Amino acid sequence: MILHITDRQQWEQAKEKGIYRCESLGTEGFIHCSTPEQLTAVANSFFRGQQGLVLLCIEVDRLQAELRYDPVENQLFPHLYGPLNLDAVIQVLDFTPDAMGFHLPPELQ
Repeated sequence: MILHITDRQQWEQAKEKGIYRCESLGTEGFIHCSTPEQLTAVANSFFRGQQGLVLLCIEVDRLQAELRYDPVENQLFPHLYGPLNLDAVIQVLDFTPDAMGFHLPPELQ
């Protein structure tokens, strides 16, 4: 399983359209994802203070677009090189920080 952080509004729009795309797909050519082990650091680096986020839990075996693990700062991060087909999303979790920041949701521990 890989994870993707997005805002609830983008996710709701994706459900209406039947496919998920985000800005980075157009600007960088891929959708940024994380492993569960990488999630907290990514969230606290790039989403600090943001509200209204959801966490998409993605089943890798269901992906239609190409998934690559690209090196970034001495780690391999999962990047999806195409739109995300909605049937690959197996769970959507509210992703709200507390006073200390973001944490891995209990459902994923």
